[in-house]
Amino acid sequence: MEMLSDPLFWAALGQITLINIVLSGDNAVVIALAARSLPAHQQKQAIMWGAGAAVVMRIILTIIAVELLKWPYLKIIGAVLLFWIAIKLLVPEHDDENVESSDNLMKAIKTILIADLVMSLDNVIGVAAAAKGNITLLIIGLAISIPLVIFGATLLMKVMERWPVIITIGAGLLGWVAGEMLVTDPFWVDWINANLSWLHVHIGKLEFSWVQVIGAAFVVLFGKYLAGKAESQAETGHKVVDLAAGDAENQPKK
Repeated sequence: MEMLSDPLFWAALGQITLINIVLSGDNAVVIALAARSLPAHQQKQAIMWGAGAAVVMRIILTIIAVELLKWPYLKIIGAVLLFWIAIKLLVPEHDDENVESSDNLMKAIKTILIADLVMSLDNVIGVAAAAKGNITLLIIGLAISIPLVIFGATLLMKVMERWPVIITIGAGLLGWVAGEMLVTDPFWVDWINANLSWLHVHIGKLEFSWVQVIGAAFVVLFGKYLAGKAESQAETGHKVVDLAAGDAENQPKK
C-alpha cells in the first residue's frame, strides 16, 4: 500500500492512462467496425467481450513487448494481417438466414482480438516504458483503458449508423497503421532510412510515410472493389432465386 502514497506512482499511472486515451482511438475503430453488422442486442456483447479480452491480451503482450518487437519480420507479418482485416471490414457479409447469430458474435470478437493484437505491437512499448517494470502499475493502467475503449466504440457505432462513410475512413485508418508497421520492421528499417529516406514526409511537426498513404488508399480502393463485386454477386443470386420461385409458382398443379 506504500506505493499509493508515492507521487511517482501516480505520475506514472497518469502517463499510462494518457497513453491509453491517445491509443484507444484506433482500437475503438476496430471494435466498432467489427460489431456494426451484428444484431442490436449483440453489438453491446461484442463490444464488452471484445474490448475486455483485448485489454487482457494487451497486458500480456506489453509484459513481453520489449523483447517481442526486436524480432525481425514480426511487424511485416502484422501489417499484412492488418491489411487483410481492414479490407475484409469493407466487404459486406451476406450470411445465410440459417447461420446462428452466435457464430457472427464469435467472428466479430475474433476479428477484434486479432486486429487489436496486431495494432498493439506498435504502441505497447510506450506503456511498458511508462510503467518502468512495475507490473502492478502496468496492469492497473491498462485496465483503465477498458471503459475508454468501450465508450469510444459505442460512440463510433452510433456515428457510423448515421454516417456510413465513417466505416470507409476507419478501414483507411487501419491501412495507414499497417503501412507504418510495414516500414518500421527491424528487418529493414535502417536500410529504408538510409536508402529510401524520400519515403518519409515532414510537414511541420507532422511526420508520416508515403507507404502509409499508399496503404490507406489500397485498403479503401481494393475494399470498395471487392464490396461492389460482392454486392453484384448477391443481387444476381437473389434474381436467380426469385426467378426459380416464380417458375415454381407457375408450374401447373397435378
